[in-house]
Parts: sequence; structure tokens; C-alpha cells
Amino acid sequence: MITFVIGLLILLIGGALYGKVCEKIFKPDDRETPAVRLNDGMDFVPMKKWKNSLIQLLNIAGTGPILGPIQGILFGPIAFLTIPIGCIIGGAFHDYMCGMISVRDDGAQMPTLIRKYLGKYIYPIYNVFVCLLMLLVGTVFIYTPGDLFITQILNADSGVTNPVVWIVYGVIFLYYVIATLFPIDKIIGKIYPIFGMLLVLSAVGVFIGLFVKGYSLDNIWTTGIAGVHPQGLHFIPVFFVTVACGIVSGFHSTQSTLISRTMRSEKEGRMTFYNMMIAEGFIAMIWAAAAMGVMKLGLATAETSPTDVVGVIAKDLLGSVGGIIAVIGIIVLPITSGDTALRSLRLIVADALKIDQSKKTNRLGISLVIFTIVAAVLVFAKVNAGGFSILWRYFAWANQTIAVFAFAMITVYMMRNKQPFFLSLIPGMFYMFVISSFILNAAIGFNLPWLISYVIAGVLTVAYGVALIIYGGKNNSQIVRVNTAQSTLHK
Repeated sequence: MITFVIGLLILLIGGALYGKVCEKIFKPDDRETPAVRLNDGMDFVPMKKWKNSLIQLLNIAGTGPILGPIQGILFGPIAFLTIPIGCIIGGAFHDYMCGMISVRDDGAQMPTLIRKYLGKYIYPIYNVFVCLLMLLVGTVFIYTPGDLFITQILNADSGVTNPVVWIVYGVIFLYYVIATLFPIDKIIGKIYPIFGMLLVLSAVGVFIGLFVKGYSLDNIWTTGIAGVHPQGLHFIPVFFVTVACGIVSGFHSTQSTLISRTMRSEKEGRMTFYNMMIAEGFIAMIWAAAAMGVMKLGLATAETSPTDVVGVIAKDLLGSVGGIIAVIGIIVLPITSGDTALRSLRLIVADALKIDQSKKTNRLGISLVIFTIVAAVLVFAKVNAGGFSILWRYFAWANQTIAVFAFAMITVYMMRNKQPFFLSLIPGMFYMFVISSFILNAAIGFNLPWLISYVIAGVLTVAYGVALIIYGGKNNSQIVRVNTAQSTLHK
């Protein structure tokens, strides 16, 4: 339990301090935000700070900070230190910078920012990855909350032949359509406070239950720095792909840029972006600890599916009624990420193709294409044996790959603005190594031996860092020359 408590202190104290550092570096001011200046009543809509913060938290907190840590804790108590440290210097920094850069760039979505800061050649590559990720997020977050509702609330079979499965999927699907098409303050802005209450109740309930029940948690000095995974998986990179949303998630960048269009003041950024990622790290820590607790009690094993572990934890810590409330809160998480993922995808496609989203017919046309693809992928994942397993693995890898692009964008931005760019370059290089070594070794990738995978990943990581420094340096030189020429002409 001591290692867990130390991790919580690192998360809360470190998050408070580093959040101030990020704010001091970026220097938010009183200029008009895109929400005020470009208010269109649809996507650019000023909303209160508490509402933006809550929406941001619900957007980024899908099943990742729950199911990921449940699987990640199999590596041992090292997770209690890795999650908070990674969240502070990686995930929260990533979310804050992406959101604030978007605010400064008229609420531009991530593809537009990638094109501006990384160039026209990287832009189409990123677009392919981010569109793929958004489709996978939308599909995964129909599948997982649907199955949780069926198995944990209805106590029914979630097999493909059960018609209830398709009815539940259909209801979630219909909600996504509505949330994607209607103004953000009319649907998402109204219903999220209710969802937020359920999220808070479930998280706080499990947290208190850990101490009331007196769960026995391992300490790092008794198991070693990196415990042995039951399946012999390598801590790097598997842990960081598995516990994506609790540490660093590329998906979050797309949600931060979405909320950049509803912020009334730049000075709300630290609470909205940075602190909400710290809150997600807190959720990840809670569920990692709870999972370790029930496994040590013998109520679950390494072979128990993560969704079943959720039910075991909720019912053991909170009882039958409290357990149901907790599970409902967990079901809410992916739904409130899936809706905004597909909304973000609509905006990304619209920005890329320059399609005006103030017209209903334009919104409907793009949404129709998006939801047709999502429906097809959902059916494939459900009907085919192992289909969802393949879907989840590609989703997890694509998620971290998007983060590498985001860190690169942040690095170039910070170089342009004479800021300490190594704060983004280092985590970007680390995750370049993670995604490279993972896909090189994984069966869904190149299936190479670990040693070869690590060597190639190391080369790619160095190349990534060097290329960014060279590109950023050249870019800065060009900007300086342009500014000097303009100044001379003005004189």
C-alpha cells in the first residue's frame, strides 16, 4: 500500500507543480479566444470553465484508464510509480500544449496544426493515422460499454446471437449520431454533468473502498523494480501501450483541440487540459490498485477478462447497489469518448476538405459516411472470432502513434517560440521507441525477435529526434528571415 500512496502523492503534488511550470512557459493571456471571436453557435461556443473541464475529462477518460491499468498492474507495483510520473511529464503536458496551441491557432484541429508545424508531407500521413484512430475509437467505444452493460447490468450473454446485444449497440450508435450532428452545447453540454456525477461517484467509491476493505497491495521493494508478467511480456514497450490513456494518449490531442473551440479564456487552460489529465491518472491509479487487490484475494486471476474484473471490483468494494452505480459510471466513460471522437472526425474531415459545417446538409453528408464505416467495422469485430482482439491492438498502437506526431508538433512550436523544446522532444522520442519496438515485435506487426526490434527501434528513435531538431532549426531560420524582411520593408 505504501508504494500506491507514494504514487498518489507524486501525482497530486507533482501535477500541481509541473502544471504551473507548463503555464509559465506557455504564458496564457487575455486575448480573445476562438470561442468568443468565431462564435458560430455550432462548434465555436463559449462555455463555462467547469463545464469545459468536465467535458474534457469525460472525453479523454474512455475505458482506457480502467481496462488498461487492470492489465498493466500484472507487471507489478512499478505501475504505481510509472503512471503518475508519465502522466505528469508526458500525458498532462501533451494535452495542455495541444489544447493551448489550438487556442492560439483559431481552434485549429490536429491535422491543421500538423500541417502548419510539421509540413505538407507529414500532413497526409498523419491524417490517415488520425482518421483510422477516430474510427477505431468510435467502434471500440460502442463495443466495450455495450458488452459491459449486457454482462454486468443485464447479466446476459454478450454473444453475437443474442438480439439484445444489437439493440444495445444500436442505442449507443443512435446517441453518437445525435451528439455528432447537434451543436456541442445542446447535447454534450447538457448531458455531460449527469455523466460526470456518475463518474465521480464510481471513482470516489472505489478509492474509499480500497482503504475500508484494507486491500493488500504489493510494494516495489518486495517485488523488484519490474515484476515478471504472467505471460512474460516485456515492460517496455507493452506496459506503455497497454496503459495508454492513464499515461499518454494521442487521442487526447484531438479532444483538447475540440474543447479549444469552447474556452472563454486562455487562463482556463491549466484546469481544463492539464488538471483533467491528472484526474484521469488518478482514475487509472485507483483501478490498478483495486485490480491488484482482488487478484491477491483470489477473486480474479491474470486470465480473468478485464471487463469481468471491473464487475468483481465494483461488487466487492461497493456491494450490489453501489457496484451497479460504479459499473454504470464506467459504462459512461467510453460513451463520452466515442461521441466526441466521431464528432472530432467530422471536424477533421471537414477541415481537410474545406466543407462548411454550419450547414446541416454538409454535416449530415460527412456523418453518413463515417457511421457507415463504423457500423461495418463493429459488425466485423463482433461476428469474427478474435475480431475485437485485433481491433483493440491496432487501436492501442495507433493511439500512441498519434501521440508521437503530437509531441513532434509541440516540439517545433516550442522551438519557434524559443521555449524549452526538450520537454516535448524527450517524451516524443521515448514513445517513438515504444511504438516502433512494439509493432516490430508484435504478431500483428512484423513479428521480429525482441533484440532486433529494440535495435531498429533505437535507430528510428534517434532519427526522429535528429530530424525534428534539424527541421525545427531550419524552420526557425526561415521565420527569422521573413520577420526581418517584413520589418525592413515596414521601415
